[in-house]
Amino acid sequence: MILNVDQGINRYYVQTLCMVFFPGAKFSLDEEATPDTPVITVHSSSDGENVTASVTISVGEISVTAEDTRPKKSAVKINAEKVAIGAAFLKAGKLIFNYTPAWGILTGVRPSKLAMDLMTKDKMSMKEIRQVLTKQYFLNPKKASLVMSVAEREMSILDGFDRENTCSVYISIPFCPSRCNYCSFVSYSTPRLLSLIPDYIDMLCRDIDETFRVIKSTGKKVSCVYIGGGTPSILAPDQIARILDRIAAHVSPKSLAEFSFEAGRPDTITREKIKVLKQHGVGRISVNPQTLNDVVLETIGRGHTAADFYRAYDIARRCGIECINTDVIVGLPGESFASLARTVDAILQLSPENITFHTFCVKRAADIVKTDRSVYSRQGGSVGKCVDYAQLKAKLAGYEPYYMYRQKNTVGNFENVGYARDGYDGLYNVFMMEEIHSIFAVGAGGVTKLVNADGTDIKRVAAPKYPYEYLDPEIHEKAMRDILGAAEEFFSGADTQ
Repeated sequence: MILNVDQGINRYYVQTLCMVFFPGAKFSLDEEATPDTPVITVHSSSDGENVTASVTISVGEISVTAEDTRPKKSAVKINAEKVAIGAAFLKAGKLIFNYTPAWGILTGVRPSKLAMDLMTKDKMSMKEIRQVLTKQYFLNPKKASLVMSVAEREMSILDGFDRENTCSVYISIPFCPSRCNYCSFVSYSTPRLLSLIPDYIDMLCRDIDETFRVIKSTGKKVSCVYIGGGTPSILAPDQIARILDRIAAHVSPKSLAEFSFEAGRPDTITREKIKVLKQHGVGRISVNPQTLNDVVLETIGRGHTAADFYRAYDIARRCGIECINTDVIVGLPGESFASLARTVDAILQLSPENITFHTFCVKRAADIVKTDRSVYSRQGGSVGKCVDYAQLKAKLAGYEPYYMYRQKNTVGNFENVGYARDGYDGLYNVFMMEEIHSIFAVGAGGVTKLVNADGTDIKRVAAPKYPYEYLDPEIHEKAMRDILGAAEEFFSGADTQ
């Protein structure tokens, strides 16, 4: 794709709009045009009081141009140029594709943050917020209602929460029994890489000790511990116990607001492993079917069946795990509306405490893209209907949306939403997504996110991405020095201000 953008216009913002209409688009400043290369041209001008934007979309022999004008001053603190560009883009996109995205021009990972800011900083009523979402960002009414519902729920969760003196810890287990063909996470499944697990756990336990030492020096209390991956349940029971024992040496599970273990793949879950989790105070686990359609599971290389999911779920329930989360992916290749509806209905019948509905996201590094680029989908076919069905049925079953996020290149540009029963909101998800407090990450691929008391200053420090880098003594030592040194400096500086 070729972008011709006036100097001064936020090029990245224009790219996010492009991906709504051209999912999977790649951007290069030196790309040479072919007859089929989309060309986007964006102009902006101002007369002092108004901003006028012009967007031209050219695809092959078809070319359309649309304009929009917005006042520079308004009651809402909103970038008039961005709105004008977005509105012109929507008009041009509708002309050429006959498609209006449900999320309008609202891009970015955290849509509920906008609503929360309008509630808390601008003191707007729900009616006024709805007007901003639908008239300024062009959300359809259903998405506007969803954003406001999530924002209200998050605010109730965070009411009175001590963000200044708390933090959470993420522990990375980047190994899987096999790689799903839609996956792009840092996870490893070949026998050679799986052989690294014993050494990885040795290093991880040492880093857990060091990380908690630094946390203690800051005076912060750990609210949540989240063990994710990859597939943490790929570990043997004694390996899981060893990690949990190291955590328990620094913080009592009973003192945590939430202790989560993302078991994930049902084919890795055994009674022995779940018993270890229960004995060590883990209160929340994920058992993720993605779909209960065995044909689709095989197509995506998931490596388990629906029967495996039911078996794993039953083990978790019988072992007394207090909160079970299940993940469902809407829009998987080969999944029909009827098939997705059967999955949703069957999982709701089990009555897990959490359900997360993800929209299938097409990552460039995923194996499936190498063989089938048709998985990129602008309008998503029946996916919008599937998303609506899943969310409506969850609400009717007594669940409420408590957090959400969006990703680039999701099928139909739809969202990911977590639903929970009262009292079972996934706290770590909210703290992490809304950047409520610092998250200390331990292990390969983890990113430590340091957040000051009012959320105005955020610093990210990444660990080595790959397990073999993480286990390299020189690389590892430097990374840990950078991460823990940054944390000590970040919070010592806050204390002196």
